Amino acid sequence: MMPRETAYRLAGRKHRSHDADAEDLLCSHELRLDSAHGEQAAKALTLLQCVPGLAVSLSEHPESLHLRYSLAEHSLEEIESLLVEAGFVLDHSLYAKALRMLTHFCEETRLRNMQAPQRLIKQSNTVYIEAWRHHPHGDHDDTPAELRADR
Repeated sequence: MMPRETAYRLAGRKHRSHDADAEDLLCSHELRLDSAHGEQAAKALTLLQCVPGLAVSLSEHPESLHLRYSLAEHSLEEIESLLVEAGFVLDHSLYAKALRMLTHFCEETRLRNMQAPQRLIKQSNTVYIEAWRHHPHGDHDDTPAELRADR
């Protein structure tokens, strides 16, 4: 069996660096705080503005913050845990929870995909064509010509 590295090389796999483009890692999210616990948005804005690499502004929705950051530096889960440790209460509505969980999943998946090697998709036939081309016997059939004609 052919080693995976050989197959990738024969198929012309492009090796990408582990450092992704800056545009691929930019995130922009809205974080909702619980409105039943008073004016939290302004206090949270003051706290989060001290975090380097994180751009925070008040959102148009009440008790919401608009976050912009690079996934290489921060994640929404990390920012949420920072706020919860500081005593802020996040919005616990079903919509807000589902949106946060989906965002956590998407960010984890994006990071995992950036670290994974590029997969061979729609190029697998090229691997076998190139491997057979370099095979010492080529496409030679050892059966005598008179026996091949009878088939």
